[in-house]
Amino acid sequence: MTTTQDTAAITSVLSELTAAWGRHDAEAYGELFTQDATYVTFTGSLHQGRQDITDSHRALFTTFLKGTELADEVIGIRFQGADAAIVSGRGDTYKGKRPHKLTKIQTYTFVREDDGKWRIAAFHNTKRKPLLEFISQRFSPKPEPVHNG
Repeated sequence: MTTTQDTAAITSVLSELTAAWGRHDAEAYGELFTQDATYVTFTGSLHQGRQDITDSHRALFTTFLKGTELADEVIGIRFQGADAAIVSGRGDTYKGKRPHKLTKIQTYTFVREDDGKWRIAAFHNTKRKPLLEFISQRFSPKPEPVHNG
């Protein structure tokens, strides 16, 4: 498989992820993760394993996240050998109109499993804090981080 095909396969998984979220289909959402995946939410909650990720989203889709959509935007994909990739992105949940600026920075670790499918082995979601981000950048070496904008 070529890097172009791998990139397309990974972005397809992310499209499936947002579609499963939009349907509030916790099972389809969870299937996109490895059996032993880790999932860190922007609140700092840690979910371990596909079943925990599925169960937590099943509950969230009927309560706090009921009626929400998932916005996801890839910043970059870096391959780490033939069967691993790090994806940096922006994301957010929303109701109604998709937000112009996404408020979370996300890191996905993808692996190609024995069945040839790319799945998410780790996910980390961090809420942006624009004021603190601005202040820290004033004291950081240049260039500014990629996620500004």
